[in-house]
Amino acid sequence: MLGLKLPTDPRWVNIVEKNIEEILTDHAYCEQKATSTAISLIVSFPEYSDLVQEMVKLVKEEISHFKLVHDKILERGWTMGRDRKDEYVLALLKFFPKGGSRTTQLVHRLLLAALIEARSCERFRLLSEQLEDQELATFYRNLMISEAGHYTMFLGFARQYGDRQEVDQKWQQLLEFEAEVMSNLSTGGSIHG
Repeated sequence: MLGLKLPTDPRWVNIVEKNIEEILTDHAYCEQKATSTAISLIVSFPEYSDLVQEMVKLVKEEISHFKLVHDKILERGWTMGRDRKDEYVLALLKFFPKGGSRTTQLVHRLLLAALIEARSCERFRLLSEQLEDQELATFYRNLMISEAGHYTMFLGFARQYGDRQEVDQKWQQLLEFEAEVMSNLSTGGSIHG
């Protein structure tokens, strides 16, 4: 369904289980960044009213997800650690050329957001199916469903605003590029890397 070309190695969950505090902190920052992305799309492309309406909903949802993750951190007696560079996103940004029309820039941002949500969805599915901590497994199952909806929404907007054939071709190229990025990242205690 997600179209990812390189699935996550299931052993990634073993790494996560040894670093739950680290993964929850990384996840909390991912939710913050998702909120910021939605706000940025509103600020950058206010003339796309249907997009703005959906991004307002997304801001509310993503910030509520941040709170849920932050609450999990606090429930376990931890405090949220510091943010670190997201090597995955930084690598994906290299796929898109600088410049282009406003529409091209919008489509590129939407495709990037769709891919990040798709990878998050895939990772959350693994966590929901393989974590021994059943409370966290259920937590990630619920979030996985949201991420799948976000992925399809962003991809749908990209197809709506761009030429469908070009967008689909660019999407396939991006999926191939992402597989290469994933093959070169170390498998650590982060949502994407």
